[in-house]
Amino acid sequence: MQQLLSYDRDLFRLINSRWNNNFFDWLMPWLRNANVWFPLYIFLLVLVLVNFKTTGWIWLLFAAGTVICTDFVSSKLIKETIWRIRPCNDPDLASWIRVLVGYRPQNSSFTSSHAANHFGMAMFFFTTLIKRFEHWPKLFFLWAFGISYAQVYVGVHYPLDIFCGSLVGLGIGYLTGRSFNNKYALN
Repeated sequence: MQQLLSYDRDLFRLINSRWNNNFFDWLMPWLRNANVWFPLYIFLLVLVLVNFKTTGWIWLLFAAGTVICTDFVSSKLIKETIWRIRPCNDPDLASWIRVLVGYRPQNSSFTSSHAANHFGMAMFFFTTLIKRFEHWPKLFFLWAFGISYAQVYVGVHYPLDIFCGSLVGLGIGYLTGRSFNNKYALN
């Protein structure tokens, strides 16, 4: 386990303090901001409700349920059970870490709720929209990866936090997406 955590810290150091540039220093804090993605959420809401009427409302409830489940599992079950200090608060990293956000979250770093929530939504969107919109739903995984990578880049999560959070999200998103498709499906 110590070897895994050592690799995790080494990868964090590469992403946070070596693989950086001025453009990413601007982009990454912006990318992880939920308000930036609000237009995408509105677009999806309108797209689904206009095209699928009643089933669209049910889809919206499943999408919201996906986020509620991923956040509960990540924030309440895992973070309150497994404590890991965030890199931005770790005194052992203070001499070299770059923290690019204006605050330092005090809760556990493991798992990343951003990763769980966004990969959960990406998997739900992919699972429920792929038959109707072909290749476009694959872009949601790029969106989730970008937001998750930004969490490491700005200094608030380790890569392992992101990886495990993404697994939580992918699992829950798959289950809620399959449940929706089995009963309703967007045709």
